[in-house]
Parts: sequence; structure tokens; C-alpha cells
Amino acid sequence: MNRNQKSDLVKTLRSTFEDSASVVVVHCSGLTVAESTDLRNKMRNDNCSFKVTKNKITRLALKDTKYQHMDGMFTGQTAIGSSEDPVTAAKVLVNFAKENEKLVIIGGGLEDKALSKIDVEALAKLPSLNDLRGKLVSLLQAPASKILRLTKEPATKVLRTISEKSKQQ
Repeated sequence: MNRNQKSDLVKTLRSTFEDSASVVVVHCSGLTVAESTDLRNKMRNDNCSFKVTKNKITRLALKDTKYQHMDGMFTGQTAIGSSEDPVTAAKVLVNFAKENEKLVIIGGGLEDKALSKIDVEALAKLPSLNDLRGKLVSLLQAPASKILRLTKEPATKVLRTISEKSKQQ
């Protein structure tokens, strides 16, 4: 790899770090091609990225980013999972690590906060941003639907009473 290619790779990784709400660092030693492809497909389906990285190039890309505190996590065969949603990458990688012991969670970062393996696993248990949005919308709609039901109820009672009286006569 020549100097220009390394420079381009550093720029690409830096933009990945800048565009991500969270980054998860994993060791992925011994994954077969099929397992790696399966993991990449799962990440892609959830709008996440997964990159096997060279440690030295990654450390260069980390400088002066919000994830510069993760410098010490890059030893051995590492890869990074990242996403714009703070929870999604952690969720996919933790679930995959449960199924496949060749993938080991090392840690990660959430904005400017370092995350340990335990923190990443706790982050994976949280609902995703889209799930939270759905719950918020349903909570906001609930009072309106209750008010609508209450305003319709008296008229419905009157109609039922009239209907019962007409059946009795």
C-alpha cells in the first residue's frame, strides 16, 4: 500500500468516525468467509458499517476526533462497527458475538465517552432510536384517541338507549 492509498484510507476512516454516533471495537480472529459475510449483511441491513482495520492507520484516523480516547483499544486483529444510531451497531455485534465466540467485543465509544465491554453490552439492550420514536408517537397519540372516544361515547349511549326502547315497543 503506497502513501496515497494510506492517506485515503485514513480520510475514509476519519469520516466514518465523524459521522457515527457510536463505534464498537471487536476482535474478529478466525471468522470464516461465510461468518464474515453473514455479519456484514446483518450490519448492512441495520444501516451500520463494519470494517476490518489496520491498527496504525486507525490510530492516525482517530486523532482529533471525538473518539480519540479509544486509541488503546486497537491491538491485535481488530474491526470496528459503527452507526448513526447510537444503539444499532452495538446491538448487532453483541447478538452476533453471542452466536459466534470468534467475535469478541473489546469496547467502544459513544460520542466522547469510552465504553467498556460491559457498557457496550448494556448499550445493546437499550431500544433503538426508531423504537423510541415509535413509543413517543404512540404516547402522544394516546390522549387524543382517548378524548375522541370520550366525546363519541355519550352519543353512542343515547343511540343504544333509543335502539333498546324501539325494540321493546
